[in-house]
Amino acid sequence: MEFTFGIEEEFFVVHERTLLIEPQAHEKFIARANTLAGEGVHPELLQSQVEAATPICHDFGEARAHLRRLRSALARAGNEIGLSVLAAGTHPTAEWPEQQQTQKQRYDEVVSELQLLAFRNLVCGLHVHVALPDNETRIDVMRRSIPFLPILLALSCSSPFWRGMESGFASYRLTSYDELPRTGLPPLFRSWAEYEGYTDVLTRAGIIANPSYIWWAIRPSHKYPTLELRIADACTRIEDSLTIAAVYRAMVRALVLDRTLNAGLTSPERALAKENKWRVQRYGLGAELVDPFRERSSVGTPEAARRLVELVRPHAEALGCMAEVDGVERILADGTSADRQLAIFRDATARGLARPNALAQVKAWIQEETVAGCES
Repeated sequence: MEFTFGIEEEFFVVHERTLLIEPQAHEKFIARANTLAGEGVHPELLQSQVEAATPICHDFGEARAHLRRLRSALARAGNEIGLSVLAAGTHPTAEWPEQQQTQKQRYDEVVSELQLLAFRNLVCGLHVHVALPDNETRIDVMRRSIPFLPILLALSCSSPFWRGMESGFASYRLTSYDELPRTGLPPLFRSWAEYEGYTDVLTRAGIIANPSYIWWAIRPSHKYPTLELRIADACTRIEDSLTIAAVYRAMVRALVLDRTLNAGLTSPERALAKENKWRVQRYGLGAELVDPFRERSSVGTPEAARRLVELVRPHAEALGCMAEVDGVERILADGTSADRQLAIFRDATARGLARPNALAQVKAWIQEETVAGCES
């Protein structure tokens, strides 16, 4: 089993000089980025956002090259027409009431149901697909992955600001996203038949058009034979995206090859994972968690992350991505994007800068890091 994978990154489109969000679509920008990248850049529900998706990858050298190519294409295309992109879970100063919907039937349906929540969904995520051999395996691995998902979120936190304010959260993105239906941790389906029964009822009732309207933190892809991780914030630094993708890919392999891992997961254990998810949203790497390894004790997020690395180490070595998984230690040492954003903001205000100027420094750092290490 190859465990092939793909990575999708979402970005905010901003004015190149002011770094203010661009609420109207720039079709020329997307078209030019696709010309430079050879396709892979797509519009999102809101015109102020775009997604860049790799093709199917077999190793992380390949994945790194694709992410660099896509980010570079976005930067070059933007530079030609006065735009840029920021990779973060939230834009530090964007105003959601100013956003406009992209014209597409699917987005019409989403906005019709969600109303203003669709426009409050001004957030960007990192999505990672890993191919699995059959539907039963996808459901089984989805269920047993639940206790580990808050750790992956903690490594990705990049959304501490909302509408120009310190939100008090390391990942305000998920706090906002949880307002939507069919989000959060998935139910404890025991089989593909149970999952399909659930989606069939929703479809027959006219509530969803198809399972792609389910937006859990992890889900079976409706389009591909993959299990899609969706809990992570968009990562400002490209190496953070690769680290999270590598840990997830190795974790999926561990769960496939060792069916005893998190076997018999119970409803109370899912509830504890939900509590851990909230604590990570609030505190990031500083969160104290209920031990996700079933020891019923308190554990700091860094220790939980290191234990997950040790769990997946043999699988990362087998997949040839241990160098990327070892990036967890770098994230723990350097902090997440959220940690860095807050440090820049607080240092600026301590030096006497007004809030708008301090936030401008945060946005400038995000812009610089988004394309750092990419081709010029």
